[in-house]
Amino acid sequence: MRVSQQWEPGPLSFRTADLDEARIKIGEMFYDNVMDRLEPRGVFAARFDVARLGPLTVGDLSCGTDVRMRFGELGAYHVAVPLRGQVSWSQGTRVSAQATPARAAVFHPEGSTAVERWSGDCRVLAVKIEPSALQSHLELMLGRTVRAPVSFAPELDVTQGAGYTWAQLAWVVARDLHDDQGLLQQPQMAKQFQEALLSGLLLAADHQYREQLARPATSLRPAPVKRVMDAIQERPDHAFTMSELAAIARVSVRWLQEGFRQHVGMSPMAYLRDVRLTRVHDDLREGDPAELRVSDAAYRWGFTHRSRFAGSYRARFGESPSHTLYSS
Repeated sequence: MRVSQQWEPGPLSFRTADLDEARIKIGEMFYDNVMDRLEPRGVFAARFDVARLGPLTVGDLSCGTDVRMRFGELGAYHVAVPLRGQVSWSQGTRVSAQATPARAAVFHPEGSTAVERWSGDCRVLAVKIEPSALQSHLELMLGRTVRAPVSFAPELDVTQGAGYTWAQLAWVVARDLHDDQGLLQQPQMAKQFQEALLSGLLLAADHQYREQLARPATSLRPAPVKRVMDAIQERPDHAFTMSELAAIARVSVRWLQEGFRQHVGMSPMAYLRDVRLTRVHDDLREGDPAELRVSDAAYRWGFTHRSRFAGSYRARFGESPSHTLYSS
């Protein structure tokens, strides 16, 4: 199963005593599911407060009685932080795991997923993250393209250190998104909190890129390489040439090519194309299909060859540009 695209953006507060209504709403806001009550005599009283923050969906969820939910594959990263109670869950080959107020569960896009028991007293802070957004953000932090998707450890300690801070930040976001007067109603602040949640999770949770993120920036990005990367990030629509980039780096073209190969994993021009593709992807994901055309977004960031652009886009994000636009 994949993430649902039915729910329209905007804060949503939903209350119901009907199991089918709750199942449908979870499908709209998060993932298609099958939901069953485990305590027939218990009082089912679902409370869902959910809002979107760009590629993130943040929710405060409770069901009022013990339930079981089966999802199939999620199609997104997902962190579940019980504020009280507990959640017994499984995904892929991992079975009989348990999320508590001390240890959050971290789910991956792939792997059949089930909540074997959501306790009746459980209240969960849920954060869903689009895989492409997480990978793009990781690449910005590392300053290079990554080929393998992030593989998180299945649990996150939220009682101390970075895990505690991330969970507290997610809770602030969950509450503020429903406050008409809150800071997150300001687009510039919403963007910063969105990036903070992405950066924070990548720095707090264990995964294969964690050690690289912890290295000093200078060991990752020599000054000439960083100068070029910064110039490209500032003006990705500019028609850079290798000679111009070498002048910005203050090194020879040959040195710049080799420096990017070692520290970025691609050539400077490939990095420029990758940054442009990411900008197009962001525009399409946030755009209104009634007002934005794929060709306009591509041209804005320097792509003039339609079929070549479409092929590069599909190779980078695993879907067509029009699919991104119309599924946002």
